Parts: sequence; structure tokens; C-alpha cells
Amino acid sequence: MPKMKSHSGAKKRFRMTGTGKVKRGHQGKSHILTKKDTKRKRRLRTQTLVSTAQEKTVKNLIPYKD
Repeated sequence: MPKMKSHSGAKKRFRMTGTGKVKRGHQGKSHILTKKDTKRKRRLRTQTLVSTAQEKTVKNLIPYKD
């Protein structure tokens, strides 16, 4: 059986944790930053976990990123 292909966009956006959960960055940090306050931009810098509802979908997109 041939190898599965990873989704090119997903492999750039998601990382796996040591326990097998999926990390992601926040959206809204690329442009139009002048109107956003410093506290908001600082919060957007941190990584967060993908929700449990979406975790299975994301793992299917990046099958070899363990």
C-alpha cells in the first residue's frame, strides 16, 4: 500500500506534543496590528492546543508528523 500524502498547508501550521496532542498558533497576527493593543498581540504569540473535536481531522492531514 502506498504512503499517505501529508497536507502541505497543515504540516506548516501544526506541531505534535510529546503526548500526541496537536498544537497550533493563533490567527490574526499577520497584519493590521496597529489597532490591536499590546496585550492582545502578546496573547496571540502563544501556542494553544487544537480542540478535541478537530484533533482527529488534523491528525489525518499530518499522518507522519509524530
